[in-house]
Amino acid sequence: MITLWGRSDSSNVQAVRWCLEELSLDHDRKDAGHRFGVVDTPAYRALNPNGTVPTLQDGDGSPIWESGAILRYLANRYAKAPFWPEDPLARAQVDKWAEWAKVNIATRFTAPVFWRVIRTPPSRQEPAAIAEAMRLLIRYMEIAEDRLATRPFLATPEFTLADIVFGHVLYRYFTIPVDRPHLPHVSAYYQRLTEREAYARSVMVSYEALRETD
Repeated sequence: MITLWGRSDSSNVQAVRWCLEELSLDHDRKDAGHRFGVVDTPAYRALNPNGTVPTLQDGDGSPIWESGAILRYLANRYAKAPFWPEDPLARAQVDKWAEWAKVNIATRFTAPVFWRVIRTPPSRQEPAAIAEAMRLLIRYMEIAEDRLATRPFLATPEFTLADIVFGHVLYRYFTIPVDRPHLPHVSAYYQRLTEREAYARSVMVSYEALRETD
């Protein structure tokens, strides 16, 4: 049995859950992090010395942490083409877009935008900083916009690991109260993702418990 530690409203946990669901892998998720605690206990630190989520353990195997490493492990062990191609060059095309999405979309959105909008009390929010963070993010969202103008998914014509890494960010991107430009192809892509049962179950999860108020 695969065990996944992490709360359901953690963005990185959502990416892993979505991947598990898409691959039809049975798993047991245990709440950890934020209001659930657990991550500072000696038992958890023995699994993940960083005290972060997610952490995954496949049976009696060594625990894995860092969402990107977990996703690649699941793909390498359980997935097939087209989700995770066997050919090294074809796989690299998927992997480069997955890495691009992690570095340029998820990283530029989560702390710079989401935390400033949702996890900061309104009286302490800095509109100028949020606007600047959005400006930097949109530079890369426009790359996705151009890419998705000619294909239904990010890396290839089929759904791949790259869509997990990019797409899991979009639920929050499109639902937080922030000014954003109209990117029709990204919007259409997001709508297609919302029609996937695994996405709806794993990613379209309320983040109200994370909202800070005055």
